[in-house]
Order: sequence, then C-alpha cells, then structure tokens
Amino acid sequence: MTFNLTILGSGSATPVLNRHTTAQVITIEGDYFLIDCGEGTQYRLMENHLRPGRLKYIFISHLHGDHYFGLVPLLSSLNLSGRTDDLWLFGPRGLWEIITVQFRYSDTKLNYPIHFQETDPHQPALILNHPNVTVETIPLQHRIDCTGFLFREKGRKRKLIAEKLPADLPVAYYRLLKDGKDIVDDQGQVLYSAEEYTLPAPPPRSYAFCSDTRYNEAMFDQIRGVDLLYHEASFLDDFEELSARYFHSTARQAALTAAQVGAGRLMIGHFSSRYKVTDEFLVQARSIFPETYLAIEGETTEI
Repeated sequence: MTFNLTILGSGSATPVLNRHTTAQVITIEGDYFLIDCGEGTQYRLMENHLRPGRLKYIFISHLHGDHYFGLVPLLSSLNLSGRTDDLWLFGPRGLWEIITVQFRYSDTKLNYPIHFQETDPHQPALILNHPNVTVETIPLQHRIDCTGFLFREKGRKRKLIAEKLPADLPVAYYRLLKDGKDIVDDQGQVLYSAEEYTLPAPPPRSYAFCSDTRYNEAMFDQIRGVDLLYHEASFLDDFEELSARYFHSTARQAALTAAQVGAGRLMIGHFSSRYKVTDEFLVQARSIFPETYLAIEGETTEI
C-alpha cells in the first residue's frame, strides 16, 4: 500500500525565499490527506504535481497564521474548479467560524459539502477511521490550543510467494491468500494454504506530526514506537531560552523526543526564518538521534 509523505512547506512564522510555511501531504492509496495549510499551499500542491481536486481530508493543527492562512483560498479554488465531492476538515475551535465569516462577506457559496469536526486540544481522540488508516489527535503544548496528528496504518496484507504459485491460479485466489485465507474445494479440502504460499504481512506503519510544541513528555506514550516522527525544530541551541518562551522546540529537543519514544526515523522542520541555512539543525539533532533528516520541500518520503 502506498503510504508516503510530501513536504510542501518547512518554514515557520514568515516565509523566506527558499522556505514556505507549514504544509504537507500524506498519500495513501490515491487519497490525499493535507496537514496544515500555510500561505500559498495551493501553489505548492501544483508545483509538486499533486492535484488539489484529489484532496479528501484536511487537518489544521492550530490557528497561528503560518499553519492555516492558505486554507480559504484553497477551498475557494476548489469551488471555482467545479468540485462537488465531499471534503472532511478537522481543526480547532474557531476555524469554522473564520471560514464561514470570510465566505459570507465575499458572498461565496460552496458547491460541495464540507464536514467539519472540531478537535479537542486536551485529550487524544480518534477522529478518522479510514479504510486504510486511523487518525488520532495528539495534544501538544503551545501558546494556543494545538494538536498533532497520528496516522496508523491498518493491518497490511500477506505477501505472495510468486515462485510457488501455479501459473493458472485465478486472480481471485490471490486476494484470498493475501488476506490469510486458505483456498478450499467444495469438500472443504485445502488446495492452497495461505501459510504455505504467502509470507507474513509486514508490520503496520505509523506517522506522527508534532508541530508546534515545546518539549512535551506528556505525548511520549501515545507516539512510542512510531515509524516516522515529524517534530518541529524552530531553533538551534543558541535560542533555547527564546524557544521555551514561545513554546517551541530546538533541534536537540526534537531529537531527544525521538530517542525517548523509540521512533524509527525523525524528520525536523518548522525552521525559524532567522536561519538562512539549516545544516546545523541536522548536526545538533544527529548528535542525539542519528536517524534524523531535514524536511526538504518537494521531497517525498516513504513511511
């Protein structure tokens, strides 16, 4: 199953020439899940050959502008392009009011339904039960109410051992074997055993989006063992005091989080615009957690 992450924006607060504000897309079997929607996100979607019309789910972490100022223009463009398919939107208290006020005063009437679900910033909650994944909120610690999002893949299918399968085996049997079901005849005799002709399913994958937040031990149990952790790293050690004051994290704190929860890989982003280059973020994070990578705009990562 396709389960990957494309970074659209890796900056924070204000955009700089080579970094945009936060936005990223999870692609799962052709469905697009947009996480945050900073200014200009719809342009970033087009630049990365991600068709906005294929968006089905949008998740907004909090109401600082660098995480949602691109939302209303995107929704408007979807309307102008003739969208009629339903859209699911998850976000904090106040987001729906902001959207409806803007559309009311611009006399904009959407031709497609938006199903809005308000997120609880204080308690983890299951907010989406998709055929392929579940999505939970992660309470974060920021200056205003803020939630992260945890994507958990549902059980994966077993892998066929191609060299063992007869050439004339009906395709329908493939699906049954991958589901772990034996092929039996009319008398109930096993013709092809799933145990013999398939390999165990790979473990389900998971992705945690944690931005914006200060170092937050309260979320550790929920994200423990996550395959890929995206954690904000707004500052380097030289601004650790400023980072704490504004409820942000440093690269080293993000790495410490990854180490403490046993993450498979760490991706850091949300870099402050005061930093023109980001090499030192990687140096400081990898001194604690070697499997750290920078969020690079335009790059797609398999989870």
